[in-house]
Amino acid sequence: MVGIAKSVPGASIAEPAVFVKMRAEIRSDNSGRVTRVPCLVTPGGPLMPLVDYFAAHAERSPAWMEKVLRSVRLFLYYRYANPAQSDSRALFRNFASALDDGTFDLQTGEDPSGLCWEPKSGAYRDGIITDLTKLFDWIVDDYPNAATVNPLVPVSEYDRRWNEAARLYRREHKLLGHLWSDPGSDGEGRSVRSRREPAPTSGTRPAFPEDRFEELLVKGFKVGGRVDHRNICITLLMHGGGFRVSEPFHMYVDDAQVDPTNRATALVAIHHPSAGYAPHEWRDPLVGQRGLRKAYLAAKFGLEPRHKLLDARRAGWKGGRYDQDNYKRAFWFEPRYGEMFLFHWNRYLEQVVHVKRNHPFLYVNLERGELGDMYKLGTFHDAHAAACQRIGLRPLKELGTTPHGHRHAYGQRIRKAGIDVKVRQIALHHKNIESQNVYTEPDMDEVIDALQLADDKMRQRIEGTVPMAVSNQDR
Repeated sequence: MVGIAKSVPGASIAEPAVFVKMRAEIRSDNSGRVTRVPCLVTPGGPLMPLVDYFAAHAERSPAWMEKVLRSVRLFLYYRYANPAQSDSRALFRNFASALDDGTFDLQTGEDPSGLCWEPKSGAYRDGIITDLTKLFDWIVDDYPNAATVNPLVPVSEYDRRWNEAARLYRREHKLLGHLWSDPGSDGEGRSVRSRREPAPTSGTRPAFPEDRFEELLVKGFKVGGRVDHRNICITLLMHGGGFRVSEPFHMYVDDAQVDPTNRATALVAIHHPSAGYAPHEWRDPLVGQRGLRKAYLAAKFGLEPRHKLLDARRAGWKGGRYDQDNYKRAFWFEPRYGEMFLFHWNRYLEQVVHVKRNHPFLYVNLERGELGDMYKLGTFHDAHAAACQRIGLRPLKELGTTPHGHRHAYGQRIRKAGIDVKVRQIALHHKNIESQNVYTEPDMDEVIDALQLADDKMRQRIEGTVPMAVSNQDR
């Protein structure tokens, strides 16, 4: 539960603002179908325009909904901490300024509004303004149309104020339209624009250090003499197969098997969480043929795909390029990583073969009390950090020692091996060939070494120690 904190004794705020995030279940017809979205509950009840907005965009990810919800909640805090601001344009300009500069008086250190906001980055502020712009655009363009089939009914005071903001938006030529840039309007600009701020690189790409990887597997994932085959498998899929950290959490048991073309290695195909095909033996009763995973999960386990869940079991899915049948195949590099995965995968299956579960996912909890439950992404992050610490590494993104550093290590490895850029795109499962740039850019040390080598060659030419024919080839 979050509210406005008063930082000045006796500060006057029109009313306390308390907005609680909860989950709403929407039943749009007489079927058993339920749409679950996050919502904000005010003292007057759920903020219904936001619930309707999420319901209209139910195909979007829970992460996107959470981001929009945070932006709306910040605006509501500001709106109710400043009830005297009646000029809607000024309200949004001042809101953006409060995000930019914070809400404290720098001379006194006080904040009579009680918001107590520190200055935020330009990117953070721009994201919030964008979220609100799109929400109000939708309210103005789509929300009023519902009146033709949905008669007006009394609403809470909080809904009334939110609808008032939308009405002002429309009345003032789309209020937020004056606050954000429209790429389709070259001759127009918004009064509040995104800031151009420095965007420094990290110096070295955040890739897991190659010379410490096998030590991580052998020593890091060994606790009390027990080898953690489960987390070794997940780490190998990232480091040797280039997968994102969340993707292995969508695997079913039969998504990994012995490669029929090379029985020393593993064939791994991670299917789309909902649009991928269900196991071969299952048939969708409605169509009488092989069905999709979302239908399989619903019919057999009463579950939604993990990227649709709103609790700790959720695992994201970013999309990208699929090989066939909506799955992503592991392209092992180096090939020995596929052999290592096969070994640890077999050992892991021996551990869980008798574990009962109420879901089809490959990776499960092995601890008492949660035995057989879905293995959670947050639990793996903690286990990976502990493994790094056991071998003397600090788990920091800047050092490449968080899980995502393994995907960067994979990208750097295939680039340094001289693999063609198109092959790298396919191996990393990118739709756009340029998406790999962040994974395959030279790091700071490589830039320095390359410049030093070029300087050495240039000096040798000047001093006449290198034949001109050789220098021409170097060009």
